[in-house]
Amino acid sequence: MARPRRHDPERRERIVDAALRVAGRAGISGISHRTVAAEADVPLGSTTYHFASLDELLVAALRKANEGFGELLRERAALAAPDTDLGAALARLLGEWMGGERARVELEYELYLAALRRPALRPVAAEWTETVVSVLSRHTDHATARALVALMDGICLQSLLTGDAYDEEYAREMLARVLRPA
Repeated sequence: MARPRRHDPERRERIVDAALRVAGRAGISGISHRTVAAEADVPLGSTTYHFASLDELLVAALRKANEGFGELLRERAALAAPDTDLGAALARLLGEWMGGERARVELEYELYLAALRRPALRPVAAEWTETVVSVLSRHTDHATARALVALMDGICLQSLLTGDAYDEEYAREMLARVLRPA
């Protein structure tokens, strides 16, 4: 007689959280159904039931990782005000994000950049970019908003890759330059 299935509505979310922990420790190359199942303390079959491929699992992990910065962006009252100094507000926001847990920021970028080699991740990376562009487009035109996102990514990546501290004043000045009328 078959055993009844155990009802566990949070299992999928626990698997995604476990994938993020594994990637945080070992990078995305450390993610396998087996390592994530062990981390989540679930049977191996649970990971393959919820995520048929590693790409599906990475997509879910990238979506979850993107929530952190998106939440900061949505909660930032200064970005809602029409007369805000956008360059200063964004520089402060990046400082808050970069000043948090460095490993979390590195993981978010590792997952984001994995889209270069994993086409399944590209739509999620593009969604993140478009979400940020959409918020910034309330203050400027679409092309400038995209340039701001590219600059913010560049500043953050340079800081992460060189080990240099995030320089809020530099970020504010560079963002202001992009925002200055031609």
